[in-house]
Order: sequence, then structure tokens, then C-alpha cells
Amino acid sequence: MTMWTTAMAGAAAGLGVAMPVGAMGVLLVQEGMRDRRAAVAGAAAVAVVDLAYAAAATALGPLVASALSDVEAWVRLVSAAVLAVIAVRGLLASRHTGPAPDSEGAGAAAGPVRTFTRFAALTLINPTTALYFAALTTAQGATLSTGAAGAVFVGGVFLASFAWQQLLVALSGFAGARLPEAARAWTFRIGYGLVAVYAVEVALPLP
Repeated sequence: MTMWTTAMAGAAAGLGVAMPVGAMGVLLVQEGMRDRRAAVAGAAAVAVVDLAYAAAATALGPLVASALSDVEAWVRLVSAAVLAVIAVRGLLASRHTGPAPDSEGAGAAAGPVRTFTRFAALTLINPTTALYFAALTTAQGATLSTGAAGAVFVGGVFLASFAWQQLLVALSGFAGARLPEAARAWTFRIGYGLVAVYAVEVALPLP
């Protein structure tokens, strides 16, 4: 029963970080509308990074928060700059007719390996995820003191995050296959506009 409770706590933590749709969620939806196979890889990348951050926080706890506290603002600025570049390139590319641009502004969809790498890198440079798991695992305290409990918690995080990201991909792929080309183009423009807004939100407050 204790392990089951720990697994549910991990699942709740995974959903807590995954369900609020931010810049990564928008980019993942766009990828799902463009190329389902690549989007599946991108969704897996996000879940894998969530797993890595949850594992690090479970093992190191307050040390993760302490290490990030001094550089968090600068990491956020880097993350915001990357998102801003993606948004600008995507908006510029979306002015032209043809295939919907990918999150790097190119016309053709990227392959699964490239998409996995891109989404993993974008998720890694978001310090909020690491701080979120550090706070949660510190609050759990003795509950995660054993290796088995920590592994169950991290497993719950991964499975919940993976399931949610794949649900986004499935829904966006379903919608993308049925929307007319003009409507799809506008969804991409709106999506990249939201990414630009998220870039500003991530950057503030300035260091």
C-alpha cells in the first residue's frame, strides 16, 4: 500500500508538471499536427527529461534547488532566448505558402531522432522543472528515503508525463489530419505567437 501511494504521488507530480500547457506543449501540438511519428519521439523526450530531473531531485533533494538558485535567472534567460528565436523563425516561415514550418523554422518536418534531441534540449534548459521536483521531493522527506520508494516515485512521474505528452500528440495529430490547410496555417501562427509570449513570461523577472 505504501508503494502504491508513492507511485500515485509520482504520477500526480508527473501530471502536475506536464498538464499545464506552456511553450513545450504548444510546440508538441504543432509537431503532432505536422508529423505524428516525430511528435511521438518529441513527447518521449519531454517525459525522459522529466524522469531525469525527478531522479536527480529524489537522489539529491535540496542540493538541486541550492545549485540552481544562484543561476536560475540566467538559465531562464537562455531558455527565453531560445524560445524567442523559435517563435520568430516560425512566424517568419509561416508567412510563406507550403509545408507548415517545424520548431526550427524549416519547411520540412524533422525526423524522430532530431525531434527527440530538440525537445530534450528545450526541456533541459527549463530550470522550473528541476526546482519543481526538488521542492516536491524535499517535502516528501522520509517517504522517499529508500531506493525502492524513490524508484517507484520516479517511475510514476515518467509514466504520467509520458501518457500526457502522447495524448497531446494523438489529439493534435487527429485534428491536424482534418483541418483545411488555411486553418492549419493559422494554428501554427497562433502557436508561435504563444511561444513568443511564453518566452517573455519565462524571462521575467530579469536578473
